[in-house]
Amino acid sequence: MTKPPEPKPLLHDAEKPLRSRAHRRRDPEQPNLPFDPMPDRVEPCLALLKPRPPKGPQWAFEAKWDGYRLAVHIEPSGVRVLTRRGHDWTDRFPAIAAEARRLPVATAILDGEAVVFDERGRSDFGRLQQSLGGRGGKRMSGEAVLMAFDLLYFDGRDLRQTELTARRQLLEGLVPAGGEEAIRLSEEIEADGDVLLRIACEHGLEGIIAKDRNSTYRSGRGGEWLKIKCIQSDGFAIVGYEKSTSSFGGIGRLLLAARKGDELVYVGGVGTGFNGQSAAELREQMDKLIIAKPAVDTGWKRNAVFIDPKLVAEIEYRAWTHDGKLRHASYKGLREEQDSADLFNIDSRAPSG
Repeated sequence: MTKPPEPKPLLHDAEKPLRSRAHRRRDPEQPNLPFDPMPDRVEPCLALLKPRPPKGPQWAFEAKWDGYRLAVHIEPSGVRVLTRRGHDWTDRFPAIAAEARRLPVATAILDGEAVVFDERGRSDFGRLQQSLGGRGGKRMSGEAVLMAFDLLYFDGRDLRQTELTARRQLLEGLVPAGGEEAIRLSEEIEADGDVLLRIACEHGLEGIIAKDRNSTYRSGRGGEWLKIKCIQSDGFAIVGYEKSTSSFGGIGRLLLAARKGDELVYVGGVGTGFNGQSAAELREQMDKLIIAKPAVDTGWKRNAVFIDPKLVAEIEYRAWTHDGKLRHASYKGLREEQDSADLFNIDSRAPSG
């Protein structure tokens, strides 16, 4: 992967300063240009899942990060770190908040993803969760890094109606490339989308993001941003588990459900991806939610324990079977109840081949 090219100087002779002509002095009675009000919160722009990268010069590409979406508000009164659903997690990301206070800007809103890296430099959702004390934990994460990829407000100006290229230029001036601090730039990568996706998958990354350079910032999943994954990963409700005496936490397999319309439907199980700690924490939470009858029809299951489907697990999987079950599934962790706990909608599933 290559770094984006250095910006070209405005003048051929960089030693000569660029000077403008003198203008008439401003009338002191003339009012100052008013600042744009700073939004208290911005609903994030979300990436639309696509099977292949788009073509065309208007598309910019970045790595897809596997963590928690955050908005960092730098305000005159201090710094706030907000999750995707607007929960204030400033105290849980002290290193990110401290770095935000050091940025050379009076007011700003940075959009990015909090991640924790593994030994190979890949973002690891499970490690991020462990650094926060697991689902529902209250621990502070000193390891988390914000990979900043957009700038929504800057020194009194709302940038959401400004095209992505201009927002990125301002962001790169605020968060330079190649830094090692708690806030780092998610760099654009100059490459063909298909080639970049192949390289990302070979390096064990989750996938890539494509963004329309000419687009404004629009909340929701409007198609200005696209995500192309190497391995599918989505949220599924845990409706029970099968007990096992030879597995971590006594969990042989989790029983999973997806949303279909207003109902939940059974989509199979997952029995890999656990370690001793994650299985023990999961078993403790599941055993608080035991119910007598299953919330969905799972068919006959041996040694099954059914639970109220309030826990949402992040599951990696390769494909779907012809009868609508997950193939080659692996458990990644629990999503927070109040954040990023969207269930996969089976109506949006592509047909299995």
